[in-house]
Amino acid sequence: MNTIIQMPVRKIIHVDMDAFYASVEQRDNPELRGKPLAVGGSAARGVVAAASYEARKFGVHSAMPSVTAARKCPELIFVPPRFDVYKAVSQQIREIFAEYTPLIEPLSLDEAYLDVTENLKGMEIATEIALEIRAKIKQVTGLNASAGISYNKFLAKMASDLNKPNGQAVITPKNGPAFVETLPVKKFHGVGPATADYMKRHGIETGADLKAKSLQFLAEHFGKSGPYFYGIARGIDERQVRPDRIRKSVGAEDTFVQDIDSFDLAKAELKPLADKVWRYCTAQGISGRTVTVKIKYSDFTQATRSRTSSQPISAVPDIVEAAETLLSTVYPFKLPVRLLGVTLSSLTNDRVTGDEEQPQLGFDL
Repeated sequence: MNTIIQMPVRKIIHVDMDAFYASVEQRDNPELRGKPLAVGGSAARGVVAAASYEARKFGVHSAMPSVTAARKCPELIFVPPRFDVYKAVSQQIREIFAEYTPLIEPLSLDEAYLDVTENLKGMEIATEIALEIRAKIKQVTGLNASAGISYNKFLAKMASDLNKPNGQAVITPKNGPAFVETLPVKKFHGVGPATADYMKRHGIETGADLKAKSLQFLAEHFGKSGPYFYGIARGIDERQVRPDRIRKSVGAEDTFVQDIDSFDLAKAELKPLADKVWRYCTAQGISGRTVTVKIKYSDFTQATRSRTSSQPISAVPDIVEAAETLLSTVYPFKLPVRLLGVTLSSLTNDRVTGDEEQPQLGFDL
């Protein structure tokens, strides 16, 4: 006689801080509380990194050009980011998570997945765990967090948006498939504007539309993402919460006070960006083989150029040399440059240190 082993339903929590950067600034400066606030940029230049809920009422959101944000909300207050502070607060939050489970998958400084199926507190109800975690975050940091609870990562992520700010929601195994069917695909986590437009051209606007497509159709039109879309359309997502989630890239970028049209001026901006990238790599004991340069022009169009070496990069000059060569491929610039970015990817824990014989790096365009 065969014995069927019933696997326990997973209990996944997605914790998402509410307007994290902006909330930290309002916490630390009482004069900013209750006012529309943008972190990053300025009224004339740059890009909004985060917006307070007071600013969001005017349509201001992250990644919006600052000039657009100022036009939408003339009373908007711009403050420079303090990433050292945000990282310190994020660490406090991670320590709270670790009291409940070792299965923590950070997505950024302000959000993470937690698998609490078997947790360190021996608590059976995930909603109670989420309530406790949110209360502790408030007690320790003074900040509000929202949470989504479900049986997989996709639905937990979707649930955390349902009762923001300072709320939580549950999507049960019974309700999951029906919830997905009514959801517009443009709201799916992982479906950006371009993918949403592509889906719309193929008659897919809701979860129900997606569910109606065969696995073969989705694989043909969406490649590796096809099986994933097939699953989530049915409320199925088997991805595990991975505490050892590997970061895919390390990058830094800067928006200039004045647009740059000189190659020498643009080239001079690459070294500080490379320094920032390498400081992070040094702290984490990692390196990478692919250097990418991002160029954003005055009309907000952008271009990227990449090259990959046969060996892990060993020092800042390697990044700078590759970045300068890549930048030269788009000069003369089609328009003045407003932003430059440098990213290191193809990351690895294998690093060439200064004590070792350093091979000559060979780059392939």
